[in-house]
Amino acid sequence: MKKRFVLTLVIGLLALGQGYAQHSTAEKEIIASMNDATSKWNSGDLDGYMALYDPTATMMTPGGRVGIDSIRRIYVVHYFAGGHPKQQLAYDRYQLTMLGKDYALLTGRFILKANDKLAERHGSFSLTMVHRKDGWRILHDHSS
Repeated sequence: MKKRFVLTLVIGLLALGQGYAQHSTAEKEIIASMNDATSKWNSGDLDGYMALYDPTATMMTPGGRVGIDSIRRIYVVHYFAGGHPKQQLAYDRYQLTMLGKDYALLTGRFILKANDKLAERHGSFSLTMVHRKDGWRILHDHSS
């Protein structure tokens, strides 16, 4: 009886440790991807920024859920001018919740920095992320 308890405890601790390691690795990879995408946005590389999105990605808008082509169009029309971002982008306040081995919920804050034409804007986001062969990608974006 005592051996069974100890064995169960050891297995439980190993599983907990493995779950923590998965979370830690996923968090590092996702944050690195977000930071890389931010650099691409800020340099005017919208295609590079959009690579963070899965081809099947959706975004919640006031009119409802839209697909990847509409997401890109939103960025081009509202956030870029002449191939350059209207404002520099930053993210902070990241919080990651694993939703399984290959899915995660990332929440945080986006900041569109002030410049001589526009005031700073910021808001919250929640991203459903999926792990693909080529890394973590946004599956659904809800920013407000």
